[in-house]
Amino acid sequence: MSKRAAGQAIASVKKFVLATHVRPDGDALGSTFGLAHILKMMGKEVLCYLEQPVADVYSFLTPHVPVETDFARVAAFADKCGDDIMGIALDCGDLGRLGDKGEELSNIHPFLVIDHHQGNKGFGDLHWVEPHRSSTGEMVYDLAEELGVAAKLSEEAAQCLYTAIVTDTGSFRYDSTTEHTFAVAGKLIDRGVTPAAVCQKLFDNASFGSLQLTQAVLAGLQTFLDDQVAVIRVTREMLQQTGTTYEDTEGLINFPRSVKEVRVAVFLKEGEPGTDQISISLRAKGDCDVAKVAAQFSGGGHRNAAGCRVQGKTMDEVCAMLISVLEQALRQKENGQV
Repeated sequence: MSKRAAGQAIASVKKFVLATHVRPDGDALGSTFGLAHILKMMGKEVLCYLEQPVADVYSFLTPHVPVETDFARVAAFADKCGDDIMGIALDCGDLGRLGDKGEELSNIHPFLVIDHHQGNKGFGDLHWVEPHRSSTGEMVYDLAEELGVAAKLSEEAAQCLYTAIVTDTGSFRYDSTTEHTFAVAGKLIDRGVTPAAVCQKLFDNASFGSLQLTQAVLAGLQTFLDDQVAVIRVTREMLQQTGTTYEDTEGLINFPRSVKEVRVAVFLKEGEPGTDQISISLRAKGDCDVAKVAAQFSGGGHRNAAGCRVQGKTMDEVCAMLISVLEQALRQKENGQV
């Protein structure tokens, strides 16, 4: 559906449940909370559902945002609303990424998906998906313009959307950054955002434990395929030894990605206790489409940033599988194949 159709659908409803993917990043939270502010400004009633509490690094986005982690309360809210309600999933390309309550969330009808992920699975009733966009936050700002409220955005709302954009573009360094992305960022600054203040909260608040984790992760860095692929890993033991959490791993993949020779950076994360799951993050430079690589493991994402999960394999086994697929992908690019 188009932006206009999405705006018309939203304008016709008074109550909303907003949700995003598990372990939400800056775009997921920024776009969700930004839309919550927009809807509240329009006189709508809104509840944001998150499977996990907001990570400390993003806590500055939460004042005056109605966030609920108890799904029973979300269900009660939805039941009370009757037919005058809409569910919206933001920055989520797959129903499974909504977490354990994904099916229940998608039973809120109509259910609208607002997303920019390549290969979005098309779940829900309504879909506004634009893979060429830098971020879902950029799309939400355009939605605010469509709804006629962009010029009235509060500083809080603008800060949420700016956070979404700056995090998902790698501080405007990724190929997804466009002239329109900068134009939207400029308009958000006009609404009160101070870029230096936002970036300080996002990028200059590391703990000593997270520095020790970075040291441990980089000490285990491996390179493959003539240094074209760099792999880093984090285990539960490393988190325990440094007193850190999975939240502290965000951004670590940028270290190997920054190396001149590296075309693809890989980050392997051991799953939560009691699981045999390995989470995989992929970041590429140039023309290697890591979304296609992730798709071979039932994952997805964008051309230069993607992810997937593998169960029942060790980290070494997962690494070997990935290197085999990446070797083929890189060779095809060198031979001029799509």
